[in-house]
Parts: sequence; structure tokens; C-alpha cells
Amino acid sequence: MKGKLSHYDAKGQAAMVNISAKTATQRTASAHAFVRIKPSVLAGLPQNPKGDPLAVAKIAGIMAAKRCAELIPLCHSLPLGFAGVDFFPDDATCTILVRATCRTDPNTGFEMESMTPCTIAAFTISHLWSAADNGLILEQYRIPHTPPGKSGNWAL
Repeated sequence: MKGKLSHYDAKGQAAMVNISAKTATQRTASAHAFVRIKPSVLAGLPQNPKGDPLAVAKIAGIMAAKRCAELIPLCHSLPLGFAGVDFFPDDATCTILVRATCRTDPNTGFEMESMTPCTIAAFTISHLWSAADNGLILEQYRIPHTPPGKSGNWAL
């Protein structure tokens, strides 16, 4: 392993990282995942008689971004300047790309604030469409790039 895990104290006990002396910087974090779905279900998306299930998943994702610190132990509670979730259906691959993006000016990294809404939005799609496609697959959860910080800029 390259370095030591950050969320443990000198005794090896779980601990929140002290970020109080760090400088705040403007950051953007994005995450994405793919939802693999039956072609017939994906094709029926625009004609769904009960409304747009992606609109529900979008709201679920934004709500998740706002509650990240309540869901992930030792995650700092950070004010969000922006949280957005976008969907990109692709008929050729029978997938929906879920992309979540968050912006703020924290004094710590905040990749979890983009990964959490991405995950919850994908889970919501799975939940809403389970009756139409119980073989739906959630895959390739990724943080394709991390904003510059102490560890520098990183990209896939």
C-alpha cells in the first residue's frame, strides 16, 4: 500500500481526520456509474405512463449528496455549493450513464459527496424499474478524476 490509511489514530482506532488547519480551495468532484438495462425497458423510457423515473432518481441523488456525512462514517459534513445528477441513456450499449457532480470550497477532499449521489441515483433507477427488469445490473462505479489537493490531481 502506498501510504497509511488516514482515518485511524496512532492506536489504530477509527478517527475523523482533523482538517481544521487546512486551507479551503474551490473544488469540483464527479463520479459515474452505469446501469445496464433490457433494451425494451430502456426504449420505453420516453413513453413511461407514470412519469419520468430519471427525474425521481435525480432528486434522490441530490438528496443523498446533502446527507453524505450521515451515511458514511467519519465523513466530514461539508456545505455544498452545487450538487447535480445527469443521465445519459445509450441504446447501443443498453446502459444509462449516471454522472453526479458536486462543487464547493472545502478544506478537504470531497469525492464521497459525488460518489454518494451517483450510487443512490443508480439504486433508485434499480428500485423503480425492478418490476420491468429484475436483471438490471449496476456497474463500473468510478471517480474518474479527483480535484487538486494535497495529493495532487488524479484521473483515470
